[in-house]
Amino acid sequence: MAGMTGGQAVVEMLRRHGVDTVFALPGLQNDALFEALYDARNSIRVIHTRHEQTAAYMAYGYAEASGRVGTYAVVPGPGFLNTTAALSTAYAGNASVLCITGQIPLAMIGRGLGFLHEIPDQLGIMQRLTKWAARIEHPAAVPGLIAEAFRQLASGRRRPVALEIPLDVLAQRAEVELTDPLAPFPDPAISPAQAKQAAEMLATAKRPLLIVGGGAMAAGAEIREIAERLQAPVILSYSAKGSIDERHPLVVNNPTGHRFWGDADTVLAVGTRLQAQYVSWGIDERLKLIRVDIDPAEINRMRRPSLGIVGDARAALAAIAAALGPVAATRPSRAEEVASAKAAIAAELATLSPQVEFAAALRAALPEDGIYVDELTQVAYVARVTFPVHRPRTYIDSGYQGTLGYGFPTALGAKVACPDKPVLSVSGDGGFMYAAPELATAVRHEIGVVAVVFTDDAYGNVRRIQRVDYDGKIIASDLTNPDFAALAEVFGATGIRARTPQELQEAIATSLKRRGPTVIAVPVGEMPDPWKIVYRGRARPRV
Repeated sequence: MAGMTGGQAVVEMLRRHGVDTVFALPGLQNDALFEALYDARNSIRVIHTRHEQTAAYMAYGYAEASGRVGTYAVVPGPGFLNTTAALSTAYAGNASVLCITGQIPLAMIGRGLGFLHEIPDQLGIMQRLTKWAARIEHPAAVPGLIAEAFRQLASGRRRPVALEIPLDVLAQRAEVELTDPLAPFPDPAISPAQAKQAAEMLATAKRPLLIVGGGAMAAGAEIREIAERLQAPVILSYSAKGSIDERHPLVVNNPTGHRFWGDADTVLAVGTRLQAQYVSWGIDERLKLIRVDIDPAEINRMRRPSLGIVGDARAALAAIAAALGPVAATRPSRAEEVASAKAAIAAELATLSPQVEFAAALRAALPEDGIYVDELTQVAYVARVTFPVHRPRTYIDSGYQGTLGYGFPTALGAKVACPDKPVLSVSGDGGFMYAAPELATAVRHEIGVVAVVFTDDAYGNVRRIQRVDYDGKIIASDLTNPDFAALAEVFGATGIRARTPQELQEAIATSLKRRGPTVIAVPVGEMPDPWKIVYRGRARPRV
C-alpha cells in the first residue's frame, strides 16, 4: 500500500502495462494527471497536439503500426467529443486504443448544474463507442480498473476501451494497492472436430477461395500454407493488406477476387466481416462458407455459414492446416490462371490515369518496411488495389468509417510507434486541411512523416459526382487552398512541389532521408472515376 493521488496511480499503472507514450491535450480537469505525467516523464513520453482529434488519431496510428496499445488523454465534454471520430475509427479498425478522459467533480455528475465541460451522460456515450468503458470513483479503484481495461484490450476482438476520472479523484490522495497486469481472457478453443470438418470441406472443393480480413493479420504463415496446399486464390481486405506478401502468386486484389467469387464452391473467410461479398457480390445456396472469427457475433451476423468456428485466426488456421495433411491431395498449380485474371484487371485499372502512375511512384519510393497511411482521395482509392503491401502492419486505413482527415494525424502516431521506419501519408487537399495545424506538432516533436498532398482545389469525388450524376449542380465542393509547400515552411517543416509521378518518386525518396516532417504538394486536375473498376456488383447469379 502506498499513499498517492489518483493521477499518480493512473500513471504508475500505465507504466506497469508497458505504456511508453501518451498523446494528450492538458486542461483543468486533468491537471493532477499531468502533474503525475511530468514526474514520470523519463518513462512515459507525452506528445501534446493542437486538437484532441489528433491525439486520438495518433493513438490509433500508434496501435495499428505497432500492435501495442495506443493511449490518449483529454479533458471531458468537448475535449472528449472532439475525439469521437477517431474513437469510431479505432472501433471500425479493431484497434487497441485506450481513451482516458477527465470528468467534473464526482458528486456533481448527472445533476446538470453547468460545470465547465459538463455533458449529459459522458460515460454512456463512451460505452456506445467502445468495447468497454468505466468510471474511476476513488484512487483505490485505479489499479483494478486500469488492469481490467488492458485485459479487455488484450482479449478477444481488439477494440478501443475508455475510462473517465473525475478531477477530484485525480487529485485525491489515498492508500493505493498497485497490482500487476491481468492475464487476458482465454480464447475459445478450436475443437479437432471443427478443424477436421473444415479441412474435409476444403479438400473436396473444386474451386476453393480464401478471404482474409484484418483479424488474421498475425496469421500470414498459416494463410500461405493453406492457400498453397489448396491452390486457392487469396483475397485480402484492405485492413488485411500485408498479412501475406501481395507478390505471392495466389494473392489477388478485390477486383480480381470478384472474378473468382462467381464460381467459387467453398470459401474460407477468416477475420473478416465479408461486407462486400454479402452486400454486393452475392451469396447463394451453392456456396459452402466456412467462417473463422474471434467475435462470435460475426459468425451469423448476416446469414448462417456452412461452418462457423469461433477462435483466434492463427490458432484456427494452424489446426485446419494440420487437418488438411491427411485429406488434401496435391493439386495442380493455379498460378497461370490467377496471373491471367490479374492481368485482365490490371489492364482495366491502367485506364485510371494518372492515379495508377502516382500510386506506382508511391510504392517505388517507399521501402518494403515503410508504413503507408491512406486517405479518402483519388490516388489512394486506386492505390487500394494497385499498391502491393509486403509486410504486416505497413498499410493503415480507416476501415468502414472512412473518416476524411484521419490520415495525416494517424501517420504521425505510426511514426512515433515506429521511429525507425519510413512513414508516408497520402491525402487530398480536403482531407489534409482537417489536421494541417498538426504540422506544428510534427515539428515540435520531430516526427518525420512525409505527407503527400494531392491538390485539385475540390472535394474531388463529390465534385465529380455532382457534375456527372446531378447535371453539373456543383455546390459546396470547391475549395480555396494555401500553397501547401509554403505552409509547411512557415511551420518549420520542409515543403516540396512535385508535378509528375517521377518527380513525386524522387521527392519522396529524398524526403525519407531527412529529419523532421516534409509536405510534398502535388497539383492535379479532375481524375477518372475509379468506382466501376474498384467496386464490383453481383458476381453470383440469383437462384
